Amino acid sequence: MTVHTVVASGVRGTARITARGDGRGGTVLPVLDGEGPVVPRRTRSAGAGARVTLVGAMSGPLGGDHLTVEGAAVEGARLHIGSAAATLALPGQSKEAARYDVRLTVGDASELVWLPEQLISVRDSDLRVTTRAELAASASLVLREEQVLGRTGEEAGRLTSRLTVRRAGRLLLDQELSCGPGAPGGWDGPAVLAGNRAIGQLVIVRPEFDRTRPGPAMLGEAASLTPLAGPAVLVTAIAPDALRVRRTLDEALRTLT
Repeated sequence: MTVHTVVASGVRGTARITARGDGRGGTVLPVLDGEGPVVPRRTRSAGAGARVTLVGAMSGPLGGDHLTVEGAAVEGARLHIGSAAATLALPGQSKEAARYDVRLTVGDASELVWLPEQLISVRDSDLRVTTRAELAASASLVLREEQVLGRTGEEAGRLTSRLTVRRAGRLLLDQELSCGPGAPGGWDGPAVLAGNRAIGQLVIVRPEFDRTRPGPAMLGEAASLTPLAGPAVLVTAIAPDALRVRRTLDEALRTLT
């Protein structure tokens, strides 16, 4: 049974996913549970890894909500986490910002792929997103984030997104982007989004990049590949719409993996 915890300032809910290697080349899911609007479901996987889809049980996040996803791949596991649909940040009765926290842990000789659908910042909403990934030295990670500022023909809500990635305790990436009403001036100018309304980034960490890591490159007119301080790269893309951002990141993912 799914339990929704509702307090005066909004809904609280956590989805927990833990994948472990079974010692025979496969992956098991000893932890797969959720409380609140985000429910994890195991779905069919074509390979030896485990695939989990996050399903929204309620609309949101709304103002004042606090949602958390905790995903871990350990002991040689291969875990793929996606979502069934885009996430809409919506205004609510509470004047507080909504929070959406993602916590990813990847152990030695394990792989975690985090490929959710887009997050859409609806007009008058206020959402703070934090994504943190902690990797062991021999771990692999594929992480994609995509944000869309407003629905078609609509102004954006306020969206602040921070992404942090550490490997073996060493910081590889720590960056924050704030957009929409009340964000620092210049977020929509030529040095940041230049009028575009869709943003995407793809982080790939692979132990083999210690030997051969791709160099910096432009990927079309509004996307770039940046090597990070370790066996990792960051692909950043902006575009007028989500479809073009997804195409750019998908092409980069095929090339890099």
